[in-house]
Amino acid sequence: MASEAAPFAKTGGLGDVIGSLPKALRKQELDVRVIIPKYSEIPLEFSGQMVQKATFIVPVGWRKQYSGLFELSYQGITWYFLDNEYYFKRDGLYGHYDEAERFAYFCRAVLEALPHMDFVPDVIHCHDWQTGPLAAMLKLQYQVRDRYADIKTVFTIHNLMYQGIFPGDILGDLLSLPNSVFTADGLEFFGQVNFLKGGLAFNDIITTVSKSYAEEIQQPYFGEKLDGMLVRRQNDLYGIVNGIDYEVYNPADDPVISQPYTWQATNKRLENKLALQSELGLPVNKEIPVIGIVSRLVGSKGLNLIAHVMEEILSLNVQLVVLGTGEGRYEHMFREAEHHHPDKVSTNIGFSEELAHWIYAGSDLFLMPSRFEPCGIGQLIALRYGSIPIVREVGGLRDTIEPFNITTGQGNGFTFVNYNAHEMLRVIEQAVDLYPDKKVWNTLIKNAMQAEHSWRQSAAEYCRLYDKLVAK
Repeated sequence: MASEAAPFAKTGGLGDVIGSLPKALRKQELDVRVIIPKYSEIPLEFSGQMVQKATFIVPVGWRKQYSGLFELSYQGITWYFLDNEYYFKRDGLYGHYDEAERFAYFCRAVLEALPHMDFVPDVIHCHDWQTGPLAAMLKLQYQVRDRYADIKTVFTIHNLMYQGIFPGDILGDLLSLPNSVFTADGLEFFGQVNFLKGGLAFNDIITTVSKSYAEEIQQPYFGEKLDGMLVRRQNDLYGIVNGIDYEVYNPADDPVISQPYTWQATNKRLENKLALQSELGLPVNKEIPVIGIVSRLVGSKGLNLIAHVMEEILSLNVQLVVLGTGEGRYEHMFREAEHHHPDKVSTNIGFSEELAHWIYAGSDLFLMPSRFEPCGIGQLIALRYGSIPIVREVGGLRDTIEPFNITTGQGNGFTFVNYNAHEMLRVIEQAVDLYPDKKVWNTLIKNAMQAEHSWRQSAAEYCRLYDKLVAK
């Protein structure tokens, strides 16, 4: 259960996870179904193939709202879509005035939809704050019914910063939950209702998207004022690192990039770099290392570190290629850098899946200096394509990037520890100084591309958790 999933409707990493994890779970011989809202922006190639299975009424407080249950088989997975145009026929997935009502409806509609499906789930796996209230609804209002009695729940935190905090009166008005859950151990959060906190309080198991992040969020600095509850539930909290879909991200047969390649033929990778430089109007020069950034342009991604030392970075023999959208100050920062250094910087505001693949395949280095990073997808894709990550040792970045040791030849990237611009700059300088040594650099590329970050191992970990729950 999630609020988005690729390729149907996606805004970020959550959509990537929900689009790829079910396929990996299916390979573990689980019967996996996925349910998301039927957004109007779902492409016609998918919505036109959906089959309506049922219509039913969903109570949202005192309101009685229509819901349609649609089904689609895609890549061996059964997908369900909850239809209600009042809530989901809008521009954009999020950011509307009535988010509390929209996702209160979504949670209850999922539970009301179960009798209209041809199976009863053993586990409902909920993702992020939009699904937070479901477990409370299930345990307090639905498990007295036979169909729901044995259902267990898992809640995955993809980013603790986003919590879904709303006025306290929605507890009854939208969620139809009793005042007994409006406590420090329930959904109450400084006098308001916190959807994500409800997920932490009522789900049987809590997971997050890397082992390091699971440890970090139990500390005040990373805990977003929920560290106390996470410490109380630490025995039910697991860190399972995200993977990426190796069918979508595969440089050996990527139809978008200029020249397919493998870790055994990294010389072919160079053609993608030259094509990227040419396409973006940068000087075409194989000797100049290209630093790629594919990111939401927001403060949590460490962009203020780059702002502090932008001129120092651009004084090096490098080119910088940026793709993303976000806060105006950071979009302006990169546009200004391109204006003053057109031969060194290409700023691309917006998002293009095609250009992203070009950057992963054509950049030599991939810069990701996050202030915090639950898991990170960008560095995993960069590794797959042989673009060497430069990251801060935090969250999932620490779990997936091993600093390169020139003596042993071990490691797949460059790292720094403290949230400090000049510490980041020194690591960038170290990487740029190492780049001309092609023997060493090819070792780095091979180490990166041979790192295993598919969903196979993580899916097996999820299966063990599901088995543990069902066996109780």
